[in-house]
Amino acid sequence: SSALCFHLSDVSVMKEIMTKLPTTLEDASSKHASKEIVLKAQILAGGRGKGVFDSGLKGGVPAVVGELAGKMLGFSLTTKQTPKEGVKQVMVAEALDISRETYFAILMDRSCNGPVMVGSPQGGVDIEEVAATTPELIFKVSQLYLIEKVSQSCAADQIKRLYDLFLKVDATQVEVNPLGETPEGQVVCFDAKINFDDNAEFRQKAVFAMDDTAESDPLETEAAKYDLKYIGLDGNIACFVNGAGLAMATCDIIDLHGGKPANFLDLGGGVKENQVYAAFKLLTADPKVEAILVNIFGGIVNCAIIANGITKACRELELKVPLVVRLEGGCGQIMSIKSKYAISESKIPRLLVLVSKCVTVQHLFGGSERSRGARR
Repeated sequence: SSALCFHLSDVSVMKEIMTKLPTTLEDASSKHASKEIVLKAQILAGGRGKGVFDSGLKGGVPAVVGELAGKMLGFSLTTKQTPKEGVKQVMVAEALDISRETYFAILMDRSCNGPVMVGSPQGGVDIEEVAATTPELIFKVSQLYLIEKVSQSCAADQIKRLYDLFLKVDATQVEVNPLGETPEGQVVCFDAKINFDDNAEFRQKAVFAMDDTAESDPLETEAAKYDLKYIGLDGNIACFVNGAGLAMATCDIIDLHGGKPANFLDLGGGVKENQVYAAFKLLTADPKVEAILVNIFGGIVNCAIIANGITKACRELELKVPLVVRLEGGCGQIMSIKSKYAISESKIPRLLVLVSKCVTVQHLFGGSERSRGARR
């Protein structure tokens, strides 16, 4: 996808062909006029060159076709940034000699109230390692002159094109590593990564249509369909919260009391009943979840919708884990909800309802300590 965006903006990249089958790789490689080609495993992560396939192949950018391609496609490439999914697509690209490598990126910086350019003469390696070992070799300024002498004008032209692309596609980050110079003086983007602003999806439909969710968490992908902000974590206590700040605070409180959150889930302020149901379905689909904590502030969301959605979800999904529901808001609103939907009298097994009281981890796993006003 990044290569396509670069092509559309006339940014110099290697000639490439995408393929998904090992049997078609040799045909694809024969279409290149260059004497040598490279294969690049297409994954949504960096560090491919230092990665290891579970087939035994080392590195995600080997320089031959045939048998090596068969060791790529369908296997998992493990780097410092990869998920567990295997490689579904391989790029066949022309091989170019590099006389000099640099790192270049454009990213949004809130402290500068806009985009900044970051560069380093240490290109082609993990920028994180450069930052840790030689931070003085990383430059973060509004204007960069990374390549001097014969390629200065060529580099400046490529950087301008990258900046125009950054603005055109509503990117939050455009990273090129390496931005290299060939012996002939040509400046080429040899590898790149682009992050896009999700809020710009309505005007970047062509860009977001290229989104490949094969490597994404299936729960996160499903949550996005219902406009739910969901991020999977490693714990066993699921969180069902409205508002990003409260959701983060809930995760912190769980951790503070010795528990581990299984997710970050922000319902938002305009939640609908079908979203409540979908959220519960997501949480119960996670095999790690051993308890669910609902923490709702009634000032920005209609608690009646939450109450109705909870009772419906619990009955239809046959909830099998402990559930704690905490509703916080105006007393009149809370009491009317309790009387109308009788959520605390719903006869749902393993349900604990707390009204305007603190919830501790002990509640989630049957501890003896209970807040006044709680009903099981």
